[in-house]
Order: sequence, then C-alpha cells, then structure tokens
Amino acid sequence: QVQLVESGGGLAQPGGSLRLTCTGTGFTFVHYRMYWIRQAPGKGLEWVSDIEHTGRNTYYAPSAKGRFTISRDNNLNILNLQMDSLKPEDTAVYFCAAKRLGSTAQRTNPRAGDFDYWGQGTQVTVSS
Repeated sequence: QVQLVESGGGLAQPGGSLRLTCTGTGFTFVHYRMYWIRQAPGKGLEWVSDIEHTGRNTYYAPSAKGRFTISRDNNLNILNLQMDSLKPEDTAVYFCAAKRLGSTAQRTNPRAGDFDYWGQGTQVTVSS
C-alpha cells in the first residue's frame, strides 16, 4: 500500500521555524521526484519546492527561496522541508507529492491529479 505521511506541522510565531517531514512507503522512493505543495485557506494549490530523485538539484518558489530548504534521505524514504523566517502568509496545509522519473508536474497551478502519489497534508499556522 502506497502512503505519503506528512508530519511536523503546527503553530509557529512569525520569524520562527518548523521542519516538515514526509515518509514514503509502498513504492521505490528513489525513483520519484518529490514535491512540497501548499494550500492556504480559501486559495488554490501552490507549488513550494521540489527535489530531483538524487537530491542534488532543488527548486523553490520565489516565496520560499532563501527561507525554506528541501532535502531527502533515500535510505530512509524521507522528504524534509526546513522552514525558517516564517511569515503569516506561509499559513497553509502542506502536502508532499511524488512524481515518477520521466516526467515533471507543472509548478504553476499544480493539480493533485498530476502526481502519482499525494499525502494527507499537515497544517502549518504562523501567527503571534
């Protein structure tokens, strides 16, 4: 059974940090590009970051660049997102998603159906 399970969300103050983790099971993790996608209240899905299967190359949305760091451990089948200097506008449900090698999901206006696997999400709230 394929699963992507996110954890690490919660409440943080502006300027604070959170570290999100996504654990993948039931599929060959290293064969997939991994993504973080978020959905703020009342808004659509927004691409945050992605990392290619080896972990060597990473990509960030302008809103995340310089503040967030994506990483992966292919031995443990774990995807991470270190979020620093958090802002209230980072408040959202954060999803991890997987796309098999050979194709990439669009970063602009992503759709859940574009990915092979999708997690249940973890809530991040940034507020004082």
